[in-house]
Amino acid sequence: MTDSIAAGRPAATVHGQSRLRAYARLGKLDVYDYYLGIFLALTAALFPAGAFTARQALVMAMFLAGEVAVLMAMVALDDVTGFRDGSDLANYAPDNPLRNKARKPLVAGALTVPQALRFAWACAAAGAVLWAGAAALAPHHPLWALVTASALFVLSLQYSYGLKISYHGFQEVFLVALGAVLVIVPYGLVTGGFSGFLMVQAVLFGFGPLMFGVYSNTNDVAGDRAVGRPTVAALVSERGNAVFIGALSVAELLIGAVASATGVAPWWFVLLMLPATALRARQYLTGFVRGDIMTARRTGFAVHRLSVVLMTVANVVVGTGAAR
Repeated sequence: MTDSIAAGRPAATVHGQSRLRAYARLGKLDVYDYYLGIFLALTAALFPAGAFTARQALVMAMFLAGEVAVLMAMVALDDVTGFRDGSDLANYAPDNPLRNKARKPLVAGALTVPQALRFAWACAAAGAVLWAGAAALAPHHPLWALVTASALFVLSLQYSYGLKISYHGFQEVFLVALGAVLVIVPYGLVTGGFSGFLMVQAVLFGFGPLMFGVYSNTNDVAGDRAVGRPTVAALVSERGNAVFIGALSVAELLIGAVASATGVAPWWFVLLMLPATALRARQYLTGFVRGDIMTARRTGFAVHRLSVVLMTVANVVVGTGAAR
């Protein structure tokens, strides 16, 4: 299906879906998991009590709003590319009952490619303005934070569009880096630095989207192979992919364990994270022992959200000195 055909198709509604809802789905507003990183940055910067200012709070809020806009642009451009190359048409075809076509407004016919592109670039512009405003207002301007935020802005828009980073074998690394940056940059803007413990949390936070992303890739392997999108799942055998995802699950545990053992994180941090570790093991068993990949993917969201809650608790405990 070509862009010209898509552009000529009416896009007012599909099955009663409003245009506004179609744009919300294009921007994946229901998948809010990347936005949760602001809680880690906030609770790490919040203490000592009374030292956190209204100005710092406004910087955090502006960064979060800009983050939402930038990520909506990124996923909208991803949908445009997926529609143009046919991978979304294959992965969300009628013979794939595990995928809800309504989540892809271009595939469903709710929006046209030009509409999606206008939405994406409008979101990108809004994100740029909000992030620039947050940086200007911030009490600190560490060069590493400004450079990292700028690089993230540019690379996010090139994830599946333009340079198409995810089509050159860097998808998994990018997902972790994206999550980590969204934690450390707002913290850097309001405090001027970052700690080893926060960096550990940032990497673990990035693992969350990675660990539901790799299950999505496992389900979408046929479509990705057809268009040459080199995810690990598309490049290796079924068994190799299972080993890779198992290794990622173990690596996630080891990051927390090593941090606790070396003093980068509190000694009890690895114990605090055990509920998330247990749920991660369940995710793997569901996907690769029981063979239910999409249920395992959904479990990944639960693991990520639980991890954010546990790490937020860790920041509060450390900040208040309750563990002394």
